[in-house]
Amino acid sequence: MLDVLTSGFRNAKLKLQGKAQLTEDNIAEALREVRTSLIQADVEFGVVKTFIAQVKERALGEIVPVKGPTGQDVKVTPQDWFIKACYDELVELMGPVDTSIDLSGSPAVIMMIGLQGSGKTTTTGKLAKKLLAEGKKPLLVAADIYRPAAIDQLMIIGRKLGVPVFSINGMDPVQLSKLAIQQARNVGRDVVIIDTAGRLAVDDALMEEIVQIKTTVKPDNVFFVVDSMIGQDSVTTAAEFDRRMDFTGFILTKLDGDARGGAALSIKSITGKPVKFLGQGEELDKLEEFRPEGLAQRILGFGDVVGLMQDFERHVDKDQAEADAAKLLEGQFSYDDFVRQLQTVRKMGPIREIMARIPFMGDMLNQIPAEALDDREMDRTLAIIQSMTKQERKYPAVLDQGRFARIAGGCGRSIEDVAALHERFQQAQVMMKGLGGMMQNPAAAQRQLQQMQRQMQQGGMGGGGGFPGMGGGFPGMPGMPGMGDPEPARKTLTPSEKAERRRKQKAARKARKNNRKR
Repeated sequence: MLDVLTSGFRNAKLKLQGKAQLTEDNIAEALREVRTSLIQADVEFGVVKTFIAQVKERALGEIVPVKGPTGQDVKVTPQDWFIKACYDELVELMGPVDTSIDLSGSPAVIMMIGLQGSGKTTTTGKLAKKLLAEGKKPLLVAADIYRPAAIDQLMIIGRKLGVPVFSINGMDPVQLSKLAIQQARNVGRDVVIIDTAGRLAVDDALMEEIVQIKTTVKPDNVFFVVDSMIGQDSVTTAAEFDRRMDFTGFILTKLDGDARGGAALSIKSITGKPVKFLGQGEELDKLEEFRPEGLAQRILGFGDVVGLMQDFERHVDKDQAEADAAKLLEGQFSYDDFVRQLQTVRKMGPIREIMARIPFMGDMLNQIPAEALDDREMDRTLAIIQSMTKQERKYPAVLDQGRFARIAGGCGRSIEDVAALHERFQQAQVMMKGLGGMMQNPAAAQRQLQQMQRQMQQGGMGGGGGFPGMGGGFPGMPGMPGMGDPEPARKTLTPSEKAERRRKQKAARKARKNNRKR
């Protein structure tokens, strides 16, 4: 998402590296990089000109503070000051924020408008799911009688959510919408969401129909759903819809599918109407409240930890997370627990997107091999684990070379792949158990840290300073802190080396068995 913009601001920052101060001359190169990236990202040209002028004025016209709030000296580089000017202007360009929905009506009426293919029907479902979570009782109205399967799509969404869908075959959309509101009153639904028809382009027939619906039902909210991937067209289309409909605000969709996303910057400036929500992905829970600060941080490569935590809270069961954390620190984490963590991460979106929202990780993404951020690696790990028996997943200690061979045959991976995953898993258990002990015994923790430091200085801990065999982290999810190696190029073992490894594994199993008997 927004890769072109992020790359442009990163290049602009590099242009100022090593500069002692900001001047007209050296800031010109940085602004040129920003201007190019904005245009490539399909930001409207007038918006680009205004943005560049404002950033230049902020960067050169303000006094750089040299003292902090407590009187301490503050070191601010020209790079920092330039990026702060960009951040402030981005937030001002996209804000102020207004994610409110008027639900004062009885019932409250929300009308969804936009071009065909913008994601209106899916977004209607996402909005209904959000309102359900807030304790509301929505009714969906299938007023798109022209697009093939539009009514069926909304019916499927309604069944998934357990929300009724109002539809009468062949009825005029204006009359249908009016009857739907009466039906909502009769059955005790407090919010009506009308999914109107779209067209491939703005035309008089489309406009006349939705204007009549608005005039008839007098909706409390009119949301214009716009596909961020159509670039400059989204701005001109939004302006025309706003002229005829005077809508309440925008919902930007498909931000996860476009590296440009310039509509997010243009659309508020051109129409003056706020962006209410961002839609990413097809899942019905992928609708987030628009935060200009968060989007500006992501564009500048600083991540969005607030948005990440909000997303995390939506997908994680708090009690389950606390129970998993306790088991993890006791070294009792099973493969079942691990699968649950993998599935949580998957719900939150692609690994690359999650990484981009971690502060200061944006600049590092280009340095990470592409395969390390490949979500298919997660599928391969899940395939290995799902080929285990219930007993093996619950009690990983029972796994041995014979079981590895059976698991490998079941998931289509090599025995070495299965053994490597299990080895990293065991090491992670030991590490987390040690961490749990360290938390209970600070003195021992200090000694352990000193020992680890000595080992790292002596090169005694594999993986470039990481825990041996863990590839810098936890098994199975490639390339992230606490995650395993992405398809590492493994050394081919000789028969004698394989025999030695089997001997060590057998000895370790025997030791664990003896420990259990004690």
